[in-house]
Amino acid sequence: MDLLQKISDDLKNALKSGDQIKISTLRMVLSSLHNKEIEKKTKGEESKLTDEEIISVLSSESKKRRDSIEAYTKGNRPELADKEQKELECVKAYLPEQLSEDETRKIVQEKIKELEINGPKDFGKAMGVLMKELKGKADAGLVSQFLNEELKKNE
Repeated sequence: MDLLQKISDDLKNALKSGDQIKISTLRMVLSSLHNKEIEKKTKGEESKLTDEEIISVLSSESKKRRDSIEAYTKGNRPELADKEQKELECVKAYLPEQLSEDETRKIVQEKIKELEINGPKDFGKAMGVLMKELKGKADAGLVSQFLNEELKKNE
């Protein structure tokens, strides 16, 4: 079963069970996926999304939730942060297993050696290669942070 079908089926089950958080979250996710299909169609491409594109949209939705949690926490709105956290958990269920910080740091270190990256001037090159490999598996902000730290060590 493909990922889009799984999300649709889970929405139907949530509607039957009355799980309001899951219903609203999956509707937002499906809306974002539909918008991505429309975007592809207007570019003259086939509108059917690949699993990689679906994961990209899910990662974006996940990041939105994390940013909202941070903002609500800073704004002393724990009830809204809690709601966003529940939505985040719902979205994360469809994402591939995330790498730990240690695993991510290790991959960054290995790629720097493999690509023979010399310093901060090669940041873009390294980040491009790393994100191709880690897309959907690791947070881009974390990858960027680790890459900066490693490049500063190598200066």
